[in-house]
Amino acid sequence: MVQPVAALGAALAAVSGCVWYVPALVDLRAGADRPDSRRTAAAACLSGWSTTGVIALLLLLVEAWWVPVAAAVTGAAVTAVLHGRARVQRRRETRQAARDWARLGAAPRPIGADGGRRVVAVLLACGLLTAATAAALELVVAGERGADPPAVAVAPTGIVALSLALAVTYTGLARRRARADHGRPTRS
Repeated sequence: MVQPVAALGAALAAVSGCVWYVPALVDLRAGADRPDSRRTAAAACLSGWSTTGVIALLLLLVEAWWVPVAAAVTGAAVTAVLHGRARVQRRRETRQAARDWARLGAAPRPIGADGGRRVVAVLLACGLLTAATAAALELVVAGERGADPPAVAVAPTGIVALSLALAVTYTGLARRRARADHGRPTRS
């Protein structure tokens, strides 16, 4: 009774992996439109998920445990080798792209390289900290005066809304600036 349950679990895992192996299949079908490293990584993904499906079938068809275990070890080894090869290819492609940009005399400027994430994080953190402080002060004052809770929440809510609006505005401006600068190589 254990093997059919394990087979069902493996089959469900294989089916649920479609969010990874369907895009990998698309990358493989795209052929030369994708870099070599991406196609090798897609092959690694497909070998891993197909191993799971093969294990599910073997658990149903074979009574000996060593057969599905051997298939799992073999599939894991093939997947690991392909994944390692994809990483090596990706490093080579990255170095080649850096050499090409250097030959052009320009450095690629990544979008958002100006620390935009830090700015948004600081805006949100400051807003939340200020709102928490305002709420604590209002609760102390409300405890002395006996104010109603909805009135106490007005200022902190406004502070959080203002910090969110500033973060969203900054993000929009940074994206527009990055789109305007994108494609203009910087001379070194």
